[in-house]
Amino acid sequence: MGLRFGLLGTGYWAAETQGAALAAHPGAELAGVWGRDPAKAAALAERYGTRAYDDAEALIADVDAVAVALPPHIQGNLALRAARAGRHLLLDKPVALSPRVADDIAAECERRGLASMVFFTNRFSDSVDGFVRDAVESGGWDGARVTMFASIFQPGNPFGASPWRREKGGLWDIGPHALSVVLPVLGPVEEVTAMVGPRDTAHVLTRHRGGPVGSFALTLDAAEDARVFEVALHGERGWVTAPDGDRTAVTAFGDAVDRLLAQVDGTVGDPCDIAFGRDVVRILAAAEESANTGRTVRLP
Repeated sequence: MGLRFGLLGTGYWAAETQGAALAAHPGAELAGVWGRDPAKAAALAERYGTRAYDDAEALIADVDAVAVALPPHIQGNLALRAARAGRHLLLDKPVALSPRVADDIAAECERRGLASMVFFTNRFSDSVDGFVRDAVESGGWDGARVTMFASIFQPGNPFGASPWRREKGGLWDIGPHALSVVLPVLGPVEEVTAMVGPRDTAHVLTRHRGGPVGSFALTLDAAEDARVFEVALHGERGWVTAPDGDRTAVTAFGDAVDRLLAQVDGTVGDPCDIAFGRDVVRILAAAEESANTGRTVRLP
């Protein structure tokens, strides 16, 4: 019998990615499902041959780890409750909308020696993760240019009806994916400046320790013909563009489960653990503050 997971969430991502990956993983047991809609929880539990819970606390009490597929403002508080109960964490990005909540989760995991993983989808593809590792090893980068223009508010898009994505936009939804590639390469962020342009596009500049600068343009509401996803580094090697991911979301999530299990078995830390997820939240919050105030925000 594998590590017992509780799945918190019943939406598209929970059903089609996390639930599917956990149900198929040889080292995991999907022990139960909880969601804000009991009917959806019952249907998802039946689909994967497990139990629906009416109470999140009861599910947390019955498992070894939780996988969370909920909006970040809900995920953060539930993750903190699970960590305080001594449960390992497999979280979606962003970890939370509040740096304080992200800090508290990270501190609780460190204090209790809990395994943690944040699912930045493409960082669990060999192509992208290998690119990041190679870039970190080679060094010599002056900066990065990221353009991520998605268009999710079209009929039939499974993420378009998400209220939190409509409210928080590309900064908080796809910004974590951008930072998951750029931050390990350019290093810790010291200053953030941001503004919002047409189509709710977040334009963000990050100054990293030692001088490199990241430039990000992020939106979920691009014109259909303007959609593009590109991450490019520049420096001594000229311009180098990151590859696309080479795994499906389900396969990538299975790798995230593998890496969480490795921590449970004694591997110390992971490049995508809660400490990294916390740092991403701090940067996103600083960008939001800068866009709202018109001032550069300095990070400690």
